[in-house]
Amino acid sequence: MNCRPGCGACCIAPSISSPIPGMPQGKPAGVRCVQLDDSNACRIFGQPGRPAVCGQLMPSAEMCGGSATAAMQWLTSLEVATTPHLPLASPTVLAH
Repeated sequence: MNCRPGCGACCIAPSISSPIPGMPQGKPAGVRCVQLDDSNACRIFGQPGRPAVCGQLMPSAEMCGGSATAAMQWLTSLEVATTPHLPLASPTVLAH
């Protein structure tokens, strides 16, 4: 399957923890990658500076859905489901 032209959901919805040219600390979820051009194409596609995680994410019918909106919704829900949560604070036990 090929990417949907103009979509860019996979470069916006997920967080990327590895450095990206122009984003040395990576990219938070829901933030547009600085490497997306005005037509939502990756400026560094196929270049060595592109994070490995970007090259490993392959389009699929499940991920991309029927529209860019569907892809954003699916990827956002996946991001939420896989984000580590802070541990709950344990109640303090008072010794008598």
